[in-house]
Amino acid sequence: MAGFVQSVKKLGRKIAESGTIIETIKKKASAKYKKIVLCEGEDSRVVEAAAECVEEKIARIVLLGNAQEIAAKNPGVDLTGIEIIEPATSEKLPEYAALLYELRKSKGMTEEQAKEQAKDPTFFGALMLKNGDVDGLVSGACHSTANTLRPGLQIIKTAPGVNSVSSFNLMVAPAGGNKYCEDDMLIFADCGLNPTYTAEGLAECAIATAKSAQEIAGLTPRVAMLSFSTMGSAKHDLVTNVQEAVRIAKEKAPSLALDGELQFDAALVPEVAALKAPASKVAGHANVLIFPDLQAGNIGYKIAERLGGFQAIGPICQGFAKPLNDLSRGCKTSDIVCAVAITALQVID
Repeated sequence: MAGFVQSVKKLGRKIAESGTIIETIKKKASAKYKKIVLCEGEDSRVVEAAAECVEEKIARIVLLGNAQEIAAKNPGVDLTGIEIIEPATSEKLPEYAALLYELRKSKGMTEEQAKEQAKDPTFFGALMLKNGDVDGLVSGACHSTANTLRPGLQIIKTAPGVNSVSSFNLMVAPAGGNKYCEDDMLIFADCGLNPTYTAEGLAECAIATAKSAQEIAGLTPRVAMLSFSTMGSAKHDLVTNVQEAVRIAKEKAPSLALDGELQFDAALVPEVAALKAPASKVAGHANVLIFPDLQAGNIGYKIAERLGGFQAIGPICQGFAKPLNDLSRGCKTSDIVCAVAITALQVID
């Protein structure tokens, strides 16, 4: 019976996603067929997502956890084709512990501490990624963002030329679309990582997010730098920070369609844009929305998800040397599958 229910759920998801951007992303990921580690085998949503990824050949999957416990807890899930590794008993543990010690000894980590830390599934997964044994990592379904990002920052670190890691959420419009969402999706950033931004950091986030929107979602990015002010309608230090970020971003990426500062409605609603920012080529048609800080971004994406019916995929990290992504603890199985596909697309061949 459990297997039948699982099959019905999968069929429902496939019908809902057929022909959508999510299906396109999954197909693109299948063509790359990368190896992704999922660190939370104790979570049934993650186990179901692992099985779905393998069944649809979206990616090769390594699932961290105890194989017997995973099978017992998920009797209706077909685990065929999933590589299951228990970090504490893995033959690779001494190698990964030695790698961790080399990376962290300058920070005071001892060899014994490295041996213990390497048993943690998220650290173990990050060490697999660092060592080249997998192509990407996804975690966070039942652990905090800090639990995922700490090993990322300590082990994977940022890509060359990148000052900080940021994140974005892929916001997919509900069935039937949304009249203010021309591409049936929006990109929101930063909704998951940085509580505050300097103007330079906000500009860097905007440029990185525009690149992600193009490479992963296939969008031609139109970037709105959001504020509670539109084109100088309010005066405040918070507004000034966004205005300075706009100046820096335009200087660094002059060919990018980017404008601001814009209020949310001026960014998306043509009629409002015509009144508040008539000279802007972005206002009223934005598809990449850069929030001024984490409070606004996190609240904004959850309002769109819970009240607007958008599917929120992410937060998807950008700026790491290798693909490593966090999940919302409220994520669904379908969100995890999509996060795996996006992670695969972030792999640089």
